[in-house]
Amino acid sequence: MEYIYAALLLHKAGQKVEEANVKKVLEAAGVKVEDAKIKALVASLAGVNIDEAMKKAAAAPAAVAAPAAGAAPEEKKEDKKKTAEDEKKSEEQAAAGLSALFG
Repeated sequence: MEYIYAALLLHKAGQKVEEANVKKVLEAAGVKVEDAKIKALVASLAGVNIDEAMKKAAAAPAAVAAPAAGAAPEEKKEDKKKTAEDEKKSEEQAAAGLSALFG
């Protein structure tokens, strides 16, 4: 998680998210640096608009929670089951993406 935080910190500070900069931030924080993880992080962020990704991530929990809060009492159990399955798949996909970063 420290690697992602370092990338976000660099982005917020207006610095390039590149291997040398991420390594400097991590070392300054006292983190034992693994070059392979830094390379994977920088490679996975290549071409990613971090601001746009953060907006989507911030909006996603609100979009998921809104239908559940406003669900009608006569809603079918099957619809609830599909929603739960979709949410589980989404969580699994997110976890798979993160595991690719940290091996």
